[in-house]
Amino acid sequence: MTPARQKVRIATVQFQARTVASFADFTARVEYFVKLASDNDADFIAFPEFFTLALLSCQPPSLDVEVDIDRLTKLTPDLSALFQRLAKDYAINLIAGTHISRDHNGVPRNSCHVALRDGSLRLRQKIHATPNEASFWGIEGGDSADVIQTDCGPIGVLICYDSEFPELARHLVDQGARLLFVPFCTDSQPGYLRVRYCSQARAVENQCHVILSGNCGNLRGVANMDMQYGVSAILTPCDFPFPRDGIAGEATPNAEGMTIADINLADLDWVREKGSVRNLADRRNDLYATWKQ
Repeated sequence: MTPARQKVRIATVQFQARTVASFADFTARVEYFVKLASDNDADFIAFPEFFTLALLSCQPPSLDVEVDIDRLTKLTPDLSALFQRLAKDYAINLIAGTHISRDHNGVPRNSCHVALRDGSLRLRQKIHATPNEASFWGIEGGDSADVIQTDCGPIGVLICYDSEFPELARHLVDQGARLLFVPFCTDSQPGYLRVRYCSQARAVENQCHVILSGNCGNLRGVANMDMQYGVSAILTPCDFPFPRDGIAGEATPNAEGMTIADINLADLDWVREKGSVRNLADRRNDLYATWKQ
């Protein structure tokens, strides 16, 4: 088995919410960023939560959420094929934001497609549906969360609100994840800052990297996507040898673009063993287990 890469280049996309004329138009927008990341030798590219909702803008207007979910579900095979093709053609690991579709039982889910360089595809569902997702879309949270093995080691996916639950991040880190990807969609600065502060906390307490990818701007004609606010970022632990503010890269607030940063996963091994603090090693599981009872 080939050893996992230690030096990794990550690209995170801040995606402008805008109307598209067709599926081909959406494809061109996504492929532009994938090609740009590949041209810059990135190992990963990450897109935001709900970024496929733009595809509803080229459909006839609907006042029925169930109709919109059915339309999105019908697009799932084409999107899966698109993500797999892009990952393979551009030799990059693609964290394809999230997409709403019905599962095999007809339940609406908010899911992240992860397409690897070899063209294989993984799917991870959002575990914690927000009150708005549940009431507007009828989305239900998934019930499993496992790491995804990549050529850069195990990674985890925390979809937006999931980042606000320490247990889920720790569950993934305990499985070996050193990169946690957080596709998010927030419509205000308070909403964004909840995700941002919690993601930074996950990076500190788990001594890992957390990658945020968000939307910006407005999407006309698509219900529940009125306006977006985001600052995509690549976060690190706050210790030597990382940036003092725990930020390896950060996007311009609420403007479309792509942020790229280089990280060395060997630094995580060092900080976990010899850092100023050693959060993972210093856990008091003897007490936690007792308190849980």
